[in-house]
Amino acid sequence: MSNELLFSAGFLGLILIILVLDLGLFSKKEHAVSLKQAGIMSAIMITLALGFYVFLRLEGHQLHGVHDMTRLIDVVQSHRHPITLIPGDFEASLDLYRKNLGIEFLTGYVVEYALSIDNIFVIVLIFSAFSVEEKYYHRVLFWGILGAIIMRFIFIFVGAALISRFEWILLIFGAFLVFTGLKMFFSKDDDEKIDPENHPVVKWASKVFAIYPQYEGKNFFVRKNGKKMITPLFLVLLIVEFTDLLFAVDSIPAIFAVTHDPFIVFFSNIFAIMGLRSLFFLLVNIIHRFHYLKTGLAVLLTFIGLKMLLHTWLDRWGFSTEHSLIVIVSILGLSILASLAFPKKVKA
Repeated sequence: MSNELLFSAGFLGLILIILVLDLGLFSKKEHAVSLKQAGIMSAIMITLALGFYVFLRLEGHQLHGVHDMTRLIDVVQSHRHPITLIPGDFEASLDLYRKNLGIEFLTGYVVEYALSIDNIFVIVLIFSAFSVEEKYYHRVLFWGILGAIIMRFIFIFVGAALISRFEWILLIFGAFLVFTGLKMFFSKDDDEKIDPENHPVVKWASKVFAIYPQYEGKNFFVRKNGKKMITPLFLVLLIVEFTDLLFAVDSIPAIFAVTHDPFIVFFSNIFAIMGLRSLFFLLVNIIHRFHYLKTGLAVLLTFIGLKMLLHTWLDRWGFSTEHSLIVIVSILGLSILASLAFPKKVKA
């Protein structure tokens, strides 16, 4: 078995353990997740992500089985890592590689974690539009994120295969991200709303499934008069999955702007997605206070898109992964500070 498969199997094993613990600890009884629980969940997930960064920093060469200079050169070239190896010094070059790999993971994680905030805005609207009880939020998000992991695994490795064969796809990704960022920047928050009756997922589901018109507690399915039907809660789950699918179209190309290593894209993406539930419960009641975050995310997407379009010139100027991380963190930090310094005026 290759190093990549062993590495990925270990990573997926870790994710499975987290999901099992999550399901056992927080889903024995349906209840609204408290701020304290959300804080603990967030701290655990962020700690695990930082621990994975340290692991990559120390043992990242194990991912692709880099044990000699020839293999190191091949991996750096194939994944286009922005580092200059030191001729004749394998250990120093290996250290540069591991350092860059860790920074790429951390940068991708920050990008995906930040973009998931926009996802939270929409999920709040979905739960509100469909009048979902707060105690069922966790159940929907748990199964929604499980589906998101599967979808993103497919998206990321298919995307990586296409990029390796057709490099010009990166230019399309870059242009798309610039367009999305500018569109988000000039869009009005007041226009965002969810129409339960006319949502495309609702229309599709009504043709494919028999829908029971009332909630049946935590159940996704119900049997009435011998006929199996989906409940509105399952309908909400489908809409959350569809929403994540749309957000993946932005977020996955954004991380490919940071690294071309599909495994690092996958690891950073999944760690951020795993932390989405706890982040949701932390921000659900205060997210409206960070009204400049949308602007910050728009600038972030535009920056990443331009980075993909101008990567050849940026590489010549020595624009490294560390520089990208600094710019990204600065954009997010300024948008949060601006939100706190200039609170949104409440309409009379």
